[in-house]
Amino acid sequence: MKFGDMVVAIVVISIVVMIIIPLPTGLLDFLLTINITLSLVILLIAMYVTEPLQFSIFPSMLLLTTLLRLSLNISTTRLILRDADAGQVIEAFGNFVVGGDAVVGFIIFLIIIVIQFVVITKGAERVAEVAARFTLDAMPGKQMAIDADLNAGLINEIQAKERRKNIERSADFYGAMDGASKFVKGDAIAGIIITLINISGGLIIGMLQKGMGFQNALSTYTLLTVGDGLVSQIPALLISTSAGIVVTKTASEANLGSEVTTQLFAQPKVMFLSAAVLAVLGIIPALPQVPLFSIAILMLLTGHAIRRSILSQEEIEKEEIEPARLEEMRKPENVMGLLQVDPIEVEFGYSIIPLADVNQGGDLLDRVVMIRRQIALELGMVVPIIRLRDNIQLSPNHYRIKIKGIEISEGELVMDGILAMDPGTATGEIDGIDTMEPAFGLPAKWIKEEEREKAELLGYTVVDPPTVISTHLTETIKSHVHELLGRQEVKKLVDNIKENYPTLVEELIPKQMTFGEVQKVLANLLKEGVSIRDLVTILETLADYAPITRDPDMLTEYVRQSLARTISRKFISEKKARVVTLDQSLEDKIMSSVQQTEQGNYLTLDPAVTKAILNNLSKQLDKFTQLGEQPIVLTSPIVRLYFKKLTEQFAPRLVVLSYNELDPSIEIQSMGMVSA
Repeated sequence: MKFGDMVVAIVVISIVVMIIIPLPTGLLDFLLTINITLSLVILLIAMYVTEPLQFSIFPSMLLLTTLLRLSLNISTTRLILRDADAGQVIEAFGNFVVGGDAVVGFIIFLIIIVIQFVVITKGAERVAEVAARFTLDAMPGKQMAIDADLNAGLINEIQAKERRKNIERSADFYGAMDGASKFVKGDAIAGIIITLINISGGLIIGMLQKGMGFQNALSTYTLLTVGDGLVSQIPALLISTSAGIVVTKTASEANLGSEVTTQLFAQPKVMFLSAAVLAVLGIIPALPQVPLFSIAILMLLTGHAIRRSILSQEEIEKEEIEPARLEEMRKPENVMGLLQVDPIEVEFGYSIIPLADVNQGGDLLDRVVMIRRQIALELGMVVPIIRLRDNIQLSPNHYRIKIKGIEISEGELVMDGILAMDPGTATGEIDGIDTMEPAFGLPAKWIKEEEREKAELLGYTVVDPPTVISTHLTETIKSHVHELLGRQEVKKLVDNIKENYPTLVEELIPKQMTFGEVQKVLANLLKEGVSIRDLVTILETLADYAPITRDPDMLTEYVRQSLARTISRKFISEKKARVVTLDQSLEDKIMSSVQQTEQGNYLTLDPAVTKAILNNLSKQLDKFTQLGEQPIVLTSPIVRLYFKKLTEQFAPRLVVLSYNELDPSIEIQSMGMVSA
């Protein structure tokens, strides 16, 4: 086995050399026997493999065995025409197999050629061609199915990679078989031509060079040629049969022999009906009664044995299943399984199913994969598996999004329409069904597909139903991503960092902070849309300030200041930022209202003051709405946290930054000031 590659290379070269160098009859007998043995081995392997890829070298073996047979044909032809003797194997086939009768042998040889060329080779070639085409056509669907199983959590990355590799190997195999089957066809044609050459050439050489009579030359060379043809075509027939078995075999858990016996003798009714038909035929006087009645009785006994075996098997399974079922019902795990809640779940009515069905051209599963990738890149958070389920209790076009089993958002689609949204720049009206865009709450209309071009010319933003639901899902996940980050998820993120920064992680966890405390800081960042992708900087900052304070809110503020460039690029797209600032007296009032307790710091403002602050803030935010820009409130570092908490219920998406969180290169332009 160690030098197997060298041995194979030497064998291939030797096969080519045999075409040129004459071989002695003894060595030729040995090689002909090897050829028959090799073809028999290949046939048995083809029968016992459970799927074609287990014999992936078959196309190459097909080429090598064809080359071997042609080399032996040339060697035997040389001996037949030169010496009128091609060894004991060919002589035995020419005399014993065909009884020494050249005409009978020639007819048998022609029958074998016809069977191989017209039936087996032709059929195997067609099956290989169709299998190759269908395998290549099915590749995209199989790839999408693997991605869907991976996204649904049914398989992991390693299993998905292995399945993709098997798909590629399967395509390569059937493509190779499509080409290799042509060798078998060519081999059959070559066998006919070589036979005619041997007979005609043998007659000429025998009569002109060796002085034989016509009858003697015809008998000698015909028997040798037929023997040579049988010796070469019988292995060719076995190889052709092997090719047919391999390309027609589907993947299963059993070999061909087991499948044949299992599937042919699975129905006792078939045996009983066959026995009845044979018995009826046996009654006819002109037909042979002994074989018909004998086989009918055999079929009857076989059917009875099969039925008894099935009944016995059913009794055994019933005895095994009943205790197992009762034991399974007693297991507490069955109840515990009902308590599991999916982190993210999308339920939809039956009309939306085509969007998620790959076989119907739906790409929602692919969009879900892209959503997870997008959020990982934007926020540095690995979103859990998103479950997609149909729910017959929902109206056909309705869908809802759940976070940890609780409905968070919902929407309704018009499957035969598209959604046109007015971004504030539309210059005309279009006909359609009024609605609200579910992700951002913008006024929109469902219009017909043929109205798309008109709507786009008028300045409307037009999207199809899959984009509506995927955008809604993306925004919902972003709004609640902090709820999806638990201690286990934090541990995975930290373990990933630990591979390259072991010292940092070992210093921070668990010496200074626990996973739970780190999780609170990361959740605070995600809640305000700050990416945690730069986890190294976050952990470095926590390692610096954890000895000073254990308050997650204060640690979050320190981390935000370390992420100044990230935050600036996230919320400010240009070098100039328009902001709303806080009056100094308001900041003083907020800080004087902070109550410090053992459980944390709390803001205790008078309700009338809070109302005045929010009313004033609302007026300032209206300026940004008119400009079509995202409002940003800028405060001092010590006030930012408390002002954000103050406005959280009033404007949850309001961006509140501190001076220390801005990149020094950004120019600030105040659009107004909030006062109490």
